[in-house]
Amino acid sequence: MAQAQDTFWSRRRKAVASEELAAKLAIEAEAQAVEKVAQEKAISEKTDEELLAELELPNPDTLKMGDDFSVFMQKAVPDRLRRRALRTLWRSNPVLANLDGLVDHGEDYTDAAVTFEGMKSAYVVGKGMLKHVEALISQAEEKAAATTQDEVA
Repeated sequence: MAQAQDTFWSRRRKAVASEELAAKLAIEAEAQAVEKVAQEKAISEKTDEELLAELELPNPDTLKMGDDFSVFMQKAVPDRLRRRALRTLWRSNPVLANLDGLVDHGEDYTDAAVTFEGMKSAYVVGKGMLKHVEALISQAEEKAAATTQDEVA
């Protein structure tokens, strides 16, 4: 009996400790989220030139083929500057600017271009192509019956 009570209370202490830890982590996560929002707001209020000067980066529009674009891929660089640098990179290097035909998902695989309004399909949701298959089976049976009647006659 004493052993069962010890396990109950030890489990209870662990549960309380885990609840306190979860509450502490939630408070820290909320503080980080507030801090991140404040940083994003401060970044959005600055111009691109101010951000470039602050991060000591060159103007991405002045870069040319062969320059180092990797400095714009760091986490500290805002997305809008990263996108500007990537646009310049794609314009500066014709190898990166042209599609090579190896893009697997570059095609339009929808059938919207070949379908027309009011198109009917043999497929029925929940039943599949049941009526179509039944019609084919009945036609096959009729042909088989007709050939057996011709052979008998």
